[in-house]
Amino acid sequence: MKIYNTLSRQKEEFKPLEGNEVRIYSCGPTVYNYAHIGNLRTYIFMDTLRRVLRLNGYKLKHVMNITDVGHLVSDADEGEDKMAKAAKAQQKTPEEIAEYYTNVFFDDIKSLNIETPEIVVKATEHIRSMIEFVVSLVEKGYAYETSDGIYFDIEKFPEYGKLSRINLEDQMAGARVSVNDEKRHPADFAVWKKAPKEHIMQWASPWGMGYPGWHIECSAMARDYLGDEFDIHTGGVDHIPIHHENEIAQSEALTGKETVKYWMHAEFLLVDGGKMSKSLGNTYTIKDLKERGYEPLAYRYFCLNGHYRNKLNFTFDALTAASKALDRLYDALMQHKEGQDDVSDELIKDFEKDFLDAVNDDLNIPQALGVVWKALRNSEKSRKIYDFVIKTDNVLGLDMENQVIKREEAQKNAKSKVSEEVHELIRVRAEAKKNKDYARADAIRDQLKEMGIKIIDTPEGTKIVD
Repeated sequence: MKIYNTLSRQKEEFKPLEGNEVRIYSCGPTVYNYAHIGNLRTYIFMDTLRRVLRLNGYKLKHVMNITDVGHLVSDADEGEDKMAKAAKAQQKTPEEIAEYYTNVFFDDIKSLNIETPEIVVKATEHIRSMIEFVVSLVEKGYAYETSDGIYFDIEKFPEYGKLSRINLEDQMAGARVSVNDEKRHPADFAVWKKAPKEHIMQWASPWGMGYPGWHIECSAMARDYLGDEFDIHTGGVDHIPIHHENEIAQSEALTGKETVKYWMHAEFLLVDGGKMSKSLGNTYTIKDLKERGYEPLAYRYFCLNGHYRNKLNFTFDALTAASKALDRLYDALMQHKEGQDDVSDELIKDFEKDFLDAVNDDLNIPQALGVVWKALRNSEKSRKIYDFVIKTDNVLGLDMENQVIKREEAQKNAKSKVSEEVHELIRVRAEAKKNKDYARADAIRDQLKEMGIKIIDTPEGTKIVD
């Protein structure tokens, strides 16, 4: 199995640090608003990675955080805390905001058939770990106190920028923050912020009341559950230049070890060829897609048709096409379910090998889908092909078996409904004939004929002709 490591900028053979267990950390949602479909593309990628690792026989210890404090409006150190701002705007407590949007997020990922990681952790439940982390950074000389917080001294960490490969002097975080004369370098970032009295989220610390920086949360919680070193860290490409760069700096400064072996990032989702923007009204949610008549799994299928490291352009025309293609996939699968076991085992083995080769080549799901379609288009309808494709759903996550069952039940119900309607028409026709209303009887005969039902009258009554 090979995966692309953002740190090395190349595909590498995947080997766990310890035994057969893979330890993963994924940046979870900041629960101040609805997750949009761009966010959810990253979680579909995360889910696909989990499924491919399991296909290869690995056990997973996967942590995902819920950011319910500390994420400022800017990814640097500007503005209000997103949770505090949302709480004020909606006149609710931060806890109420977090609970509501966390529940919506998990409903959304469930509708997309995204598995929940083994360990889900909330930032507000790990404040002590974060404080201890910051204390250690200060003691080691990597962080210093100012009037408004504790900052990480990036010049004390010579490898700063190794993930993003951005020149320190061009670091965007520094360019975006207002001038702070107390900072030793413009790109120094807050690991702890001192809170003004009116701030609605704050905790006691060695530096007075305050709250954690966003970046320190992930480092502290990853260390709590996965240790000083772990295998894979996932997120969106937008996290590379600031959030993940800062995670590396503070974690490796503290431990003196390479914290993460493989960094994996999902590319941006574009909308109509451009960026998503609230001002453009195109930050669509799963709820928006449902209201337009789309099933969430159609969006999952749409995402699977693009490689996670490539930008993907969302349009409703493209989603419509994905929805129709997914329906065709389910229908083709039904035909093979009713087929015989008359294809060769060698053919199935070839399909299995091609599928595994594709997913193990840095999660090449578009190529893997091509293998599935090749199997489904086989001229001989075979239960063996059905079984093969159902197994691929352990990776694809398109709920194939359940969807086939639903379609079978719908067909049975439709036939049953038609049968009831036919028998009622035959009864009404018999009543019409009894009343010598032959025009009505003939009209019903014609109606049945249009439905594909042919009848004959016999001494024993009316019968349906096959």
